[in-house]
Amino acid sequence: MAALVETLGSLVLAGALAAYVRGWWRLRRRGHAPPAWRLAAYALGVVTIAAALVGLDELADERFSVHMIQHLLLMMVAAPLLALGDPLPLVLWGLPRRARAPLAALLRPRARTRRALRALTWLPTAGILYVVIVWAWHVPALYDAAAEHEALHAVEHASFLAAALLFWWPILQPAPRLRPRPHPGLQIAYLVAATGQNTALGMILSLPDRAFYPHYVRLAARIGLDAVDDQAFGGGLMWSMGHMYLLPIFAILYAMARESDADADP
Repeated sequence: MAALVETLGSLVLAGALAAYVRGWWRLRRRGHAPPAWRLAAYALGVVTIAAALVGLDELADERFSVHMIQHLLLMMVAAPLLALGDPLPLVLWGLPRRARAPLAALLRPRARTRRALRALTWLPTAGILYVVIVWAWHVPALYDAAAEHEALHAVEHASFLAAALLFWWPILQPAPRLRPRPHPGLQIAYLVAATGQNTALGMILSLPDRAFYPHYVRLAARIGLDAVDDQAFGGGLMWSMGHMYLLPIFAILYAMARESDADADP
């Protein structure tokens, strides 16, 4: 089962990258190629997903901290890189014509899927959904179940990536443009709140002197690892990685400063 899930995941990643590259090349030939940095960002996002789900998979089965690294790579590295790549139009252009038309129809202005996506990427909805999914999967019963059942593990990772893409949507604004860009102050408050929930969950995992996850307690004893230290390390990673939200905050403040300078320049 694990090998099948890994193979299917690898095929999906390879197909998504191939479609994007083909779409970028087709648009370039027509004189409408997006900047090369978007292609690089998308490719790096796909490589990050592959590194997290394939490269770290065996270690993540044994160590809570490595499992946590997988989650952080998906949510805080791969998702924003994919969004920066502006993937939907390029992937659509990379698909065969027969597949492109019905998929493009899902994103037309009056399509239900577009309305649903618009609702899910509204800044408060995306933020709440992100926090709920992150915290729910760290409940010990669910976390252990995902670690012990490969299909559920795949659902866990898919939900993390999907929630993270929705979370980053109001900040990075990939196509289709579903709403006006939120006010910079709201964007900053949104990112500060995300930093706070990351810090809180990291503290809950790293400060107590006991391990919460029986699956990893059993495996730690088998491989000679201290389960409490392993959990504390994983929680510390989540705690510290919360500071990555400062990067888009600095970018927003920089853009505000430039706009202010431009308005003041006679």
